[in-house]
Amino acid sequence: MQFELSDELIEKIEFLVEQKNDEELLLHLEEIHHADIAEILTELDLEGATYIVKLLDSEKTSEALMELEEGVRERILDNLSPQEIALELEEMDTDDAADIISELSEDRQQQVIAQIVDEEHADNIVELLRYDEDSAGGLMAKELVKVNENWNVTNCMSEMRAQAENVTRVHSIYVVDDKNKLKGRLSLKDLLTAPSKANISDVYIPKVDYVTVHTEGEEVARIMQKYDLEAIPVVDEMNRLVGRITIDDIVDFIKDEAEKDYQMAAGISEDVEADDSIWRLTRARLPWLILALFGGFISVSVLGTFDAAMQNHAALFFFVPLIAAMAGNVGVQSSAIVLQGLANKSLKGSLINRLLKEIVLSLFNGVVLAVILAIGGVFLLGFDLTFGLTIGISLISVIVIASLIGTFVPIILDKQGIDPAMATGPFITTSNDICGILIYFSIAKLILGF
Repeated sequence: MQFELSDELIEKIEFLVEQKNDEELLLHLEEIHHADIAEILTELDLEGATYIVKLLDSEKTSEALMELEEGVRERILDNLSPQEIALELEEMDTDDAADIISELSEDRQQQVIAQIVDEEHADNIVELLRYDEDSAGGLMAKELVKVNENWNVTNCMSEMRAQAENVTRVHSIYVVDDKNKLKGRLSLKDLLTAPSKANISDVYIPKVDYVTVHTEGEEVARIMQKYDLEAIPVVDEMNRLVGRITIDDIVDFIKDEAEKDYQMAAGISEDVEADDSIWRLTRARLPWLILALFGGFISVSVLGTFDAAMQNHAALFFFVPLIAAMAGNVGVQSSAIVLQGLANKSLKGSLINRLLKEIVLSLFNGVVLAVILAIGGVFLLGFDLTFGLTIGISLISVIVIASLIGTFVPIILDKQGIDPAMATGPFITTSNDICGILIYFSIAKLILGF
């Protein structure tokens, strides 16, 4: 039966925590999946959540901690001693442990690492901390199964059994030489059907996809998606096997990147959670809002230069929100498609061809929308044909320019090594608002003469 979090369960657990009834708490929680434990911890206050983490076995709580939102996890870790955190880390794969410990201050990191009993595990965590968190080195885990090309099948099976004890899930078996350089991969079927005295060098598959420790996370995700890989080995600068990245790690990375891009597109300049402090949320939102405010000042200034239109053709101002909204919407649509193409490397061809395609597409969309708008203005609102024509031509022009800006800006930012996600949201909307208003009144002045 699927777990369902209920108010009654939370109230029961809160009561048992308050009474310090460990025996009944364990009866309620021991059979619950670690992901469901994480849900429960999120609903409890800090004192209750910390009590549960200290009570349950580290094998379960270590996995539950990884399921928590970063802010919730940080508060719980602050309530644990370095020794208690070290016990949690010893139950985690090295990549998860490195992620957890990177959230601590430098002093706490040193204190926790000093408390880890398994020295090899501690050394592996320290090694992973040296890499950029968004690189293959920062994403990889050290736990894997590898065999030497010079072993025979019997020795290989024995060594694999020993290594597999430290690996949560065996996705692949990698083959290395005496210098630990990656040579290929080993099929479990080939291993089981090979003669016991056969050498691994005779049965392994030399073709294997891999990445280096400095490969960017986006490129790792692209390779794994393209070749449908459940795991991919990671090598250092000398082609020595140093780790592997599994599909669950790359899915988490893609999710985090998507959230960052979504927030950036919405005008939030840093990664934040809903329960972060007011100061951090303000710091993340305010810069783009200030940009939008300056953009609004510029728009007002542009409108001020066409004060003659207010006297002679006041009806023009009724369409300003519509023109500005269409410019912003078209720009965001164009930039979103370009960003998607840049992210999955599907954006082919030259910049000129891309811009020409956008011009044709925006012209078609613009004409359809302009006809609808002109007909509505003339027949429903009673404007004369010249005024309807003015609105229609203006809308087509605004749509074309907005689509070009939405296409051009992300591509240029990407070529300059700047995250193109910055081009969406307030940046595109504000710039297109200004351009749209300027184009609208300029065309209106040219046709209507004011």
